[in-house]
Amino acid sequence: MIHQLGQVMLYVNDQKKALAFWTEKLNFTKISEEENEVMRWIEIAPQSGKGSHIIIHHKETVAKMSPELHLGTPSLMFFAENVENLYEEFKKKQIIVGEMVEMPSGKIFNFADDEENYFAVMEVKDSN
Repeated sequence: MIHQLGQVMLYVNDQKKALAFWTEKLNFTKISEEENEVMRWIEIAPQSGKGSHIIIHHKETVAKMSPELHLGTPSLMFFAENVENLYEEFKKKQIIVGEMVEMPSGKIFNFADDEENYFAVMEVKDSN
């Protein structure tokens, strides 16, 4: 029985640039970095340590190893408290953000990484 989503694979053109985006602009933590003779991957996670981890892979390398894989950007929805402050913080860091939208479930906006892969953030109330 599946009980949790452990990792999400994110395929990028430039792993160094992607790592800098996620750790420097979004304050994610680098958990590990592994490399063997075939490939290199970097594991990151939100500083809270909650939720799934993201594994950053080099798109071209994975495509050569497994041409049958779909290497598109996954649709990731992140949860955060105080989305309005986060939205303003992203803009100050010159992260591309979409319009803030009010949904029945709360406020939501999308943002793009440096390779123009888009993700979304939805407001959640404190779960404590």
